[in-house]
Amino acid sequence: MSADTASNHSRQNAFDPALNPELFSGVRSRRMFAFLIDLIVIALLTFGAGILVFVLGVFTLGLGFLLYAILPTAVALIYVAMTLGGPSASTLGMRAMGLEMRLWYGAKPYPLLAAVHAILFWFSVSFLTPLVLLVSLFSDRKRLLHDLILGTVVINSAYHREFSARPA
Repeated sequence: MSADTASNHSRQNAFDPALNPELFSGVRSRRMFAFLIDLIVIALLTFGAGILVFVLGVFTLGLGFLLYAILPTAVALIYVAMTLGGPSASTLGMRAMGLEMRLWYGAKPYPLLAAVHAILFWFSVSFLTPLVLLVSLFSDRKRLLHDLILGTVVINSAYHREFSARPA
C-alpha cells in the first residue's frame, strides 16, 4: 500500500463509529450541557465588554454606544473562533464536558471555520428548530445539520487521546 493510499484510508476512517463507538458515547447530551456553559460564559464576557463599551461611549461623547447593537454577536463570534478554532479545538463548555471538535478527516478546526460553524448553528436553530436537533438522532456520529454541512464531528476528548496514541 503506497503512502498516499494509506493516508487516504486513514482519512476516510478517522472517526468511524463502527470501529470506535466510544468516541461518540454520550456526545449528544454532553453537547447540550456544554452549550449551556458556553451561553453563561458568553453572557459574562458580553457584560464585561458592555462595561468597556460604556466607558468608550462616554469618552466618544455617545458615538461608542453604537457598539451595543453588535456587542453580543461580536463577543460570541470571537469567543467561538478563538476557543473552538484554537489549539484545544473546543470551547470552555466543551472542555468541561470532555468534548472536542474535529474535521471529518481528523484535523482541528481553524478560527474561520469555527465562526462559520457558530453562524450556521444560530441560523439553523432559528429557522429549523426543533428539526435541526432531530438530525442527530439519525446520524451515526451524532452530528447536527451544521456539522454535516461543514464536515465537522464532535467526539469525546479522552477517548480520542487514547485512540490516537494507539500504534498503527
